[in-house]
Amino acid sequence: MPALHVTEIKAFVPSRDFALSKRFYQDLGFTMASEGGGVAYFHHGSASFLLQDFCAEGLAENFMMHLLVPDVQAWWDHVRDSGLATKYGVQVTPLEDQPWRMRDFCLADPSGVLWRIGQNIG
Repeated sequence: MPALHVTEIKAFVPSRDFALSKRFYQDLGFTMASEGGGVAYFHHGSASFLLQDFCAEGLAENFMMHLLVPDVQAWWDHVRDSGLATKYGVQVTPLEDQPWRMRDFCLADPSGVLWRIGQNIG
């Protein structure tokens, strides 16, 4: 059997307003490393995704991303202190301990994509 290796997997995150979404993700703390052909490559450390200048009806509201971080309190504080919710008119939930042993919060992007940002807990 051949050795089947994977180098990386990235989601294509939809956006209704490509320029607005690019600014949102940069303000959130991601680096836009490249852009072309209606796709922008974003990363934060080794975590990455592709933002696309496309959004089929209902896609964004049914799209969810999960970002696992070592310090979710720091991320929640950054989101709060940066004023992202007010600046972009998006929803942010309080930090909450989940029954699946994760502390997390939810953040919607300007298109309605839901991000769960969390860390594992005991």
